[in-house]
Amino acid sequence: MSIKGSITALVTPMHENGDLDWSSLEKLINFQIDSGISGLVAVGTTGESATIDFSDHIKLIKFFVENAHGRVNIIAGTGANSTEEALLLTKAAKDSGADAALLVSPYYNKPPQEGIYRHHMKIADEVNLPQILYNVPSRTASFIEPETVLKLSSHENILGIKDATGDMENHKKILDLCKKDIDSDKFLLYSGDDFSFLEFLKLGGHGTISVTSNVVPNLVSNICNLINSNFQEAKRLDESIQNLNKNLFCESNPIPVKWALYQMGMIEKGIRLPLVELNQSFRNSLKESLNELNLI
Repeated sequence: MSIKGSITALVTPMHENGDLDWSSLEKLINFQIDSGISGLVAVGTTGESATIDFSDHIKLIKFFVENAHGRVNIIAGTGANSTEEALLLTKAAKDSGADAALLVSPYYNKPPQEGIYRHHMKIADEVNLPQILYNVPSRTASFIEPETVLKLSSHENILGIKDATGDMENHKKILDLCKKDIDSDKFLLYSGDDFSFLEFLKLGGHGTISVTSNVVPNLVSNICNLINSNFQEAKRLDESIQNLNKNLFCESNPIPVKWALYQMGMIEKGIRLPLVELNQSFRNSLKESLNELNLI
């Protein structure tokens, strides 16, 4: 399997009481696909996986699969700090018809590299579903070192890695260490940092798993499509969304992006504690960046 290009880590719409808003989710899925996105992540960090129970988590994955109708790849967020829980979620994603799973490195318990390696190997060994490693140490306190990535990259069920570090030196190390599998398209590299994804792709990345593309899927998709054929135009488009990028990360994701989608009339205000609605002090700046792009 080869999943490349622009992939949106989609929000999970909620009513103001915190209940899931299935109608808005259907509209968001169609909006993303109609805007040219290549894939969708269901119930990742941006989808508030941390506050969604096991039953609803699986219902959401199934909903994504059923509503995409095979038009784009659906990647299910199935990571957990418990290996057994991540294993169960990944099995459920496979049974639900997801095309791949995205597994964050185990958070909070801070395993050593051997623990991270065994965690991902166990899931890859037991679930025959393409799996993307997810390195986001700013949230997990768990860094997947390039040498560990190399050890995991040759597994037939490990499709690639989402690198949210924004560290191009780390990216270059992985490009170098995993060159053989990367060159043969057996291991793919995804940016998880909206600020630097253009550079990431230019250096040899295969796609981006984006928060910003919730709001401007067409622009993020166009940047990915133009990276090799017209880099100057890709750079111009990337520069046009940098102010939006900044404002979408003024507070913890997905607080700002959900507020932006609410301003665009696409979802209600709902978000689950301990996350709360965007602080008043950030609203004007985010509104301005939406206005700049004619989104509101």
